Amino acid sequence: MKVIMVMVMTIDGKIARNDHQFVDWSSREDKKSFFDATKQAGVLILGHNTFKTFDTPLPGRLHVVITSKDMHDKSIPGSVEYTTKSPQEIVDDLEQRGYKEAALTGGAHVNALFLKANLVDEIWLTIEPLVFGEGLGLFSGGEFNVRGRLLEVTRLNDKGTLHLKYSLRDE
Repeated sequence: MKVIMVMVMTIDGKIARNDHQFVDWSSREDKKSFFDATKQAGVLILGHNTFKTFDTPLPGRLHVVITSKDMHDKSIPGSVEYTTKSPQEIVDDLEQRGYKEAALTGGAHVNALFLKANLVDEIWLTIEPLVFGEGLGLFSGGEFNVRGRLLEVTRLNDKGTLHLKYSLRDE
């Protein structure tokens, strides 16, 4: 199964000002890119705090929400599954159910868990021309030395929003 991290960040490397900020600061083009990428994958893997920033689950996708406590009773069949499983167990479970791709959509702690477990195949990153100064980085809770290989650069708009695709696999 291919795991693609799909994220947006500022030019100073921030994905949010805090744990509870909805991504209302990214461009329309980034939102379309995110919508298309997650629709293609069919599955979003994300942390509970990130999921709480969504108004409603995105249609046509399974949302696997990682929590520290059992919230299975709040799951919505075919739409939202709460889990306390490890990243490897999540990927194995999705693979057994026939999924070929999943979009890892944060937050920083969940991103770090999957990178530590060597489960991230690609990173698709939108860079918005904003500076927050303070805020959350792409990863938290780990020190890494992972080199990516640039696959593609796309300019999304005239304001300078870029979309970068990196592979973390030697191919």
